[in-house]
Amino acid sequence: MPAQPEPARALPDFPPPRSAECPFAPSPELRALSGRGPVSQVRSWGGSTPWVVTGHAEQKALLIDPRLSVDFAAPRFPSPIDPAHSHGGGTDLSFVGMDDPEHARLRRMVSGAFTIKRVEAMRPTVQRRAGEFVDRMLAGPRPADLVQALALPLPSLVISDLLGVPYEHHEFFQGNSKVLVSATAGAAERGSAHAALSGYLGDLVAKKIREPDDDLLSTLGAQVVAGELTAREAATMGVLLLLGGHETTANMISLGTLALLQHPEQLALLRDTDDPRVVTNAVEELLRYLSIVHLGRRRTAVADIEVAGRTIPAGDGVILLGELANRDPGVFPDPDQLDLTRNARGHQAFGGGTHHCVGQPLARMELQVVYPTLLRRIPTLRAAVGLDEVKFKYDAVIYGLHELPVTW
Repeated sequence: MPAQPEPARALPDFPPPRSAECPFAPSPELRALSGRGPVSQVRSWGGSTPWVVTGHAEQKALLIDPRLSVDFAAPRFPSPIDPAHSHGGGTDLSFVGMDDPEHARLRRMVSGAFTIKRVEAMRPTVQRRAGEFVDRMLAGPRPADLVQALALPLPSLVISDLLGVPYEHHEFFQGNSKVLVSATAGAAERGSAHAALSGYLGDLVAKKIREPDDDLLSTLGAQVVAGELTAREAATMGVLLLLGGHETTANMISLGTLALLQHPEQLALLRDTDDPRVVTNAVEELLRYLSIVHLGRRRTAVADIEVAGRTIPAGDGVILLGELANRDPGVFPDPDQLDLTRNARGHQAFGGGTHHCVGQPLARMELQVVYPTLLRRIPTLRAAVGLDEVKFKYDAVIYGLHELPVTW
């Protein structure tokens, strides 16, 4: 007989804080959850009691299970944000909060822009621009903030070009995006940020309808004209792609660079290679090791699901913790070691199933360009502050760094 839910008073709290002594790793409390088994319950936001899945195999299976819903508006959807203000209340983020078939319909409209072939055609331009940002950093004062000098502007410029968003507006969209990924911003602040971004993207789509160009917003505008999208759907899709296209990659660039600086022997492997296969493998290991989605991939069960001897009842929230799946010792030996030579392809940094990250080919390409470019151009790069002085994003749903002072 499957084990039953535990009394709420006996449940561990989620999310626990990361350890400042080991900021790249899941917290000791999350590790303890793994010791309770691959599936357990926690006490979380608003007194809710969602299920946490820590095992790699269990997460892999659940990511493709249609009995899990991503609908943010579900009554027990696990979120630090009040569902009334995250979906249908003016701050929804397009198809990431929808189930099939509507999710698939909207996703298909943008997925063609992120094919490997199209992304690879962008590589020379991304390479040139990465070099230009490094040039400016070298010509500027020391120490430099790597976040503002390279990690944030490069992916912002790349996604701006792909969408057709004027890059000179980057401070506007970066500032509002920062509010939307905050785990502590209030409902009014989030609503204001989303309204600003959706209004801005809506105006841009309308302009692209009048004056189409070779960019993704023009494609969305054409779909509005054809009656395949509403103007609001096009605007919210633009918000999603603009936010996701720079926030996640920016955090991976800065956090990955810091991790490499803390592991100089691994840094040297990446800096000194001319083999693109070594670079590709190194990026996969950094994605595994860092797992920037540190509040999990959150779902709601729409039917009873039995997992590892536990029954998750219909209606209960579910949190799939990729940072623990990516450190499952049964899949990745010595998982706490950063090893750029390991085969890390089984990681779940981009999720899985129909909701896997649509922009993952672009993110991978940018990381494959930026790490070796930075390290080869500045072989003496080092952190200008101690690890205990680095400002980590403990206050956001996407983990990373607020700033990273570096020198050379």
